Amino acid sequence: MNSFSRQRRLTATALTALAVAVTATACSSGSGSSDTKGAGAGTYTIWDPYPQFGKSSAWVDLLDQCGTKAGVKVKRTGFDTSDLGNKALLAAQQGNSPDVLVVDNPVVSTLAEAGVLTTADENKLDTSKMDPNLLAAGQSGGKTYGTPIGANTLALYYNKKVLKEAGVDIASVKDWKSLTEAMAKVKKAGKKGITFSAIGTEEGSFQFLPWFWGAGAKLTELDSSQAVSALSLWKDWLKNGYAPNSVLNNTQTTSWQEFASGDYAFSENGTWQLAGAKKAGLDYGVLPIPGANGGNAAAPVGGEFVTIPVHKDTGRYATAQKLATCLTSTDNLYNTDTTLSYVAPTGEVQAKQVAANAELKPWVDAVKAAKGRTSDELGTKYPRISEQMWKAVQSALSGSKAPKDALSAAQSAVK
Repeated sequence: MNSFSRQRRLTATALTALAVAVTATACSSGSGSSDTKGAGAGTYTIWDPYPQFGKSSAWVDLLDQCGTKAGVKVKRTGFDTSDLGNKALLAAQQGNSPDVLVVDNPVVSTLAEAGVLTTADENKLDTSKMDPNLLAAGQSGGKTYGTPIGANTLALYYNKKVLKEAGVDIASVKDWKSLTEAMAKVKKAGKKGITFSAIGTEEGSFQFLPWFWGAGAKLTELDSSQAVSALSLWKDWLKNGYAPNSVLNNTQTTSWQEFASGDYAFSENGTWQLAGAKKAGLDYGVLPIPGANGGNAAAPVGGEFVTIPVHKDTGRYATAQKLATCLTSTDNLYNTDTTLSYVAPTGEVQAKQVAANAELKPWVDAVKAAKGRTSDELGTKYPRISEQMWKAVQSALSGSKAPKDALSAAQSAVK
């Protein structure tokens, strides 16, 4: 194996891409250690973006179990998601990468193109059972880097009480037209239609993508007629009072707080809000985001990949592979993804999750239709495209530009 001989192209471009490639995932924030010392004999380092999980958590217990099974001690550090990609790049520059890196999926292609990661083939990571659409989020240049540990995505939460009082049958909501008609009835009944996040960050792009893709648009053509129809849909919702102007500054957390007030019929949000929905005492349901003309729209894949960084000491790869395989094994995925509030990346474990909790069925359906933001060989091009997308959304919703003009400017800026 000659992975260690690659030139590490750790450029300013890679650093810039990482700065905007971070999704709003299910993970809560916390303080991770910045200890980057190399592993000693018999000790293997694992970095992950779950600082909210302490030493007594099920996640850390699994890491320790996998270490024991591999005959080594695991030294684990949890970083904030926004910090981990840059920490990984810096460690690679210093020749001090962790043995196993669990990283947000949009960052995988950036790290791969910078020469930081080994491929799944190089380390014989078995990805054959993983859903192809989820695996695609970690592919670049025809190669796969690591394997998904689980996925989350977006869907529509709906308030059953609000819809009932407005005379809306949720079964009638099958496409954009019927969804908008439902909101009109809700508004007439004195309640509010929908809340979402259109903030000028990756979070805004993350939330816009299901409508963009649901219209049939492609990220390589931001100014297509399909893209314009998606942005016009959001613009019309604000214009007609179905969505609040606060969406311009809403994060997924603040838009959720609006929905939790009980005044809204719909909220675009993710699996990570399930616990919050129960805590709020809402009588809610979940509906996959509909495509323009029906069917389930592709929503962006959230979640992480388990990867093995490049090391000069190639003798470490065999044990790193054992650790990575253990973390993503069928036996462990169910418990891991339950802990992380994720949908498993394999059909076998997804079926087990739904059997244990029927409420996960619409989320499994949404994940099966989901798509990686860096798929279609976009790789490190995605962050630049995304930045122009969220700027266009902001321009159109704020009224400074018409949707068509905003997206034309975005496409020109990308080129």
